[in-house]
Amino acid sequence: MRYPDDSPPVFTLTSGPVDAYPEVLRAMGATVLYDYDPAFQAFYEGVALKAQKAMGTETPPLILQGEPVLGLEAAAASLLAKDDVMLNLASGVYGKGFGYWAARYCREVLEIEVAYDEAIDPEAVRTFLGEHPDVSVVSVCHHDTPSGTINDIDAIGAVVAEADALLIVDAVSSFGGMPTSPDACKAGIYVSGPNKCMGCPPGLTLAAVSEAAWAKIEANPDAPFASMLSLKDWRNAWKRTEPFPFTPSVAEINGLDAALDRYLGEGPDAVWARHALTAAATRDGVRAMGLEIWPAREEIASPTTTAVKMPEGTDAGPILAEARARYGVTLSAGRGETDGKLIRIGHMGPTAQPMYALVAVAALGGALAANGVQVDIGKGLAATQARIDAG
Repeated sequence: MRYPDDSPPVFTLTSGPVDAYPEVLRAMGATVLYDYDPAFQAFYEGVALKAQKAMGTETPPLILQGEPVLGLEAAAASLLAKDDVMLNLASGVYGKGFGYWAARYCREVLEIEVAYDEAIDPEAVRTFLGEHPDVSVVSVCHHDTPSGTINDIDAIGAVVAEADALLIVDAVSSFGGMPTSPDACKAGIYVSGPNKCMGCPPGLTLAAVSEAAWAKIEANPDAPFASMLSLKDWRNAWKRTEPFPFTPSVAEINGLDAALDRYLGEGPDAVWARHALTAAATRDGVRAMGLEIWPAREEIASPTTTAVKMPEGTDAGPILAEARARYGVTLSAGRGETDGKLIRIGHMGPTAQPMYALVAVAALGGALAANGVQVDIGKGLAATQARIDAG
């Protein structure tokens, strides 16, 4: 049996977009209220307050009406002034990419770059900032999804705060799937979205902005306003008494409300635990089959994405195609410098369930075997099952 390309996959185990939770989809089918109806304004305020509770912030995060790329560029445009010097921490494709946005808005972008299977050393950041006291903003990607690696943003944030600089954090594919919060990493701007670990479709950004960052934004003559890239326009929009800068995505807000209810109802600790167990079981199975994970060290391997290194001489493209056609399982390719070199298995939201680790290991192993790569699928599945059973 083969699954044609034009039929939906049986399992989508990608690093995003992910399948949405059923309750999120049901909520998105609810009545679309007029945005200035008092019922919607009260509802929107309630959603913002739930998001504040979920993110653990002192004030409600901004809910921007676009997937998190909007929030990341808006952070650069709003926080950076033309005379700023920014330090970009690049441990992967997405971390590197933020520097290109930043270069549009500030005087100079400096960079610490490491191999894309490694993580940023907080002490290297400390040394760099000591040598470059003119740096006012630092940016970092928490989970660089194309590599499946995570940076220690809490330690980096402490170093940045000591240097009296502001930190921009890309937490798009980490928030909701592992212990992380804007306050813990002392973020100036912390950008995430509900379209990864929270189990929503792509369409919204959650952006937490600290008081220090607001002070810089308000004093920044270059910060946009009356613009899709403006953070200032949305600062008080969470209040039922304040107008929206433009029409919010009402159906997406309905879905976000359901996702927040699910996250808070299950409990963050429980949500993080099933993400971590799913990833650990997958990594055990991958290794038992005779493969390697991409991150150089286990401690920097993400609990929301497992990046599997392709064996020497094996291109990821045919393996991905075979997994899709033979088993109906969609996995993710690399990006940029990691394209073709690895395959990513996502553990986010609805697919952060340990049993999906068995599906992923079976499909990956079978696709590799069909392409002539020697792997021990049975041993891989046994290791995955053992890790699941051990909890």
